[in-house]
Amino acid sequence: MMCLALMLTASAIQAKDYGSYYKNMPVAMPAVAAPAIPANTVNIKDFGGVGDGLTLNTEAFSKAISALNKQGGGHLVVPAGIWLSGMISLKDNIDLHLEKNAILLASPDKNLFIKEKDGKKDKKCSPMISASKRKNVSITGEGIIDGNGAYWRPVKRSKVSDTEWKEFKYLGGTETEGGKLWFPFNLKNYGNIADTPEAQEKMRTHLIRITDCENVLVEGVTIQNSPKFHLIPTRCTNVIVDGVTIRCPWNAQNGDALDISSCRNVLIVNNVIDAGDDGICMKGGAGESGVKYGPCENILIENNTVFHAHGGFVIGSEYSGGMKNIVVRDNRFCGTDTGLRFKSGIGRGGKTEGIYISDIYMTDIKDEAIVFDCTYMDKKYSVKEDDGKPGAVAKDAPFAPEFCDIHISNVTCRNVKTAISVTGLPGMNCVHDVTIDNSTFFYTKKDKEIKDNPEITITNTKFVTF
Repeated sequence: MMCLALMLTASAIQAKDYGSYYKNMPVAMPAVAAPAIPANTVNIKDFGGVGDGLTLNTEAFSKAISALNKQGGGHLVVPAGIWLSGMISLKDNIDLHLEKNAILLASPDKNLFIKEKDGKKDKKCSPMISASKRKNVSITGEGIIDGNGAYWRPVKRSKVSDTEWKEFKYLGGTETEGGKLWFPFNLKNYGNIADTPEAQEKMRTHLIRITDCENVLVEGVTIQNSPKFHLIPTRCTNVIVDGVTIRCPWNAQNGDALDISSCRNVLIVNNVIDAGDDGICMKGGAGESGVKYGPCENILIENNTVFHAHGGFVIGSEYSGGMKNIVVRDNRFCGTDTGLRFKSGIGRGGKTEGIYISDIYMTDIKDEAIVFDCTYMDKKYSVKEDDGKPGAVAKDAPFAPEFCDIHISNVTCRNVKTAISVTGLPGMNCVHDVTIDNSTFFYTKKDKEIKDNPEITITNTKFVTF
């Protein structure tokens, strides 16, 4: 144990110099530093933890974290094994450290993720790992955090093979819409937590949610198979996500990988993502609540690889609090649906300021390399045409998106259906002061598809097809 403590202390002393990433920045922003974690160390086994894939370790994690908390914080070491658990709540100055071959597995029993207070159960489930209003929180190591998402997620028949469909049906479950949709409801071995498949689906939870925290580090681990989104820092300050692998099936419903929501001073580097929905996504709240929380601000995203995702780098759809000072450079997108994706609509839009994107390399992009879409429209703000379909936007529509002050350069894209697509809103200046420079696109269908008079300047750029 002492040897392990010495190793962890030495590791802390040799922590990365994250300040080195902030060289040659197009916009000024403060450099972040890793959280300071005390050298105290405990092992989950010391608190009754058993990594046999059968024993439930929720209580062991709770006891270990409480013991560290009494010491002022430290490292909770999870060694090799399969550690089945329910909810884990991190506290100040705590590092959850997963050694190589450690698999932290969410229990398939959904009841374990419903909090109860004064005899009343919450209407929604809680994440497996959470931290709220804490300082100096980290999740590190070479282990795996697995959300057991197959026991939570609905599955569309059109998105799986015959073999995969049979595997889902083997679990039990419920088919709806004439066999077009499968829900993990009425499973063979696990009970329900709601009265209907649809109601239970709405209770799906995220895997890791870190809210209103200061000084956060997620480093080295693999995060996979979430019931919903995988890693969600929300309203946090000083966040580092470094060398993390986030993965789930390509067809996982709402399988966002990394959602940064209303955070300030964030560094996202050296990560590998292969997800069912958006890859690296910036969110800023919808409507008045987004304005209250403020913008995503001072974000550096560098040297990441995104394989499957709906978008490699994404802003939206909700960002009413705004986006300010975001630098995205030296990233690779291979096989995403879209590359650079800016999406929003009435009721959830905001304003972007100081967005600089450069040196992006894309291959085999399914739809668009760069896409601006302002038509994620709230139905109550759309004017109906004679045929009942949404038409123009109501003049009093609040929180319209304003994508502006966005500068994209040195993009190389090989094999994309449409290079650049822009859809604004009639009568609104939703996309303006956007530049695309010194880039090359090899497209298979269209070079540009632009609607509603956006103000985009494209210079020194090649569009090539067969």
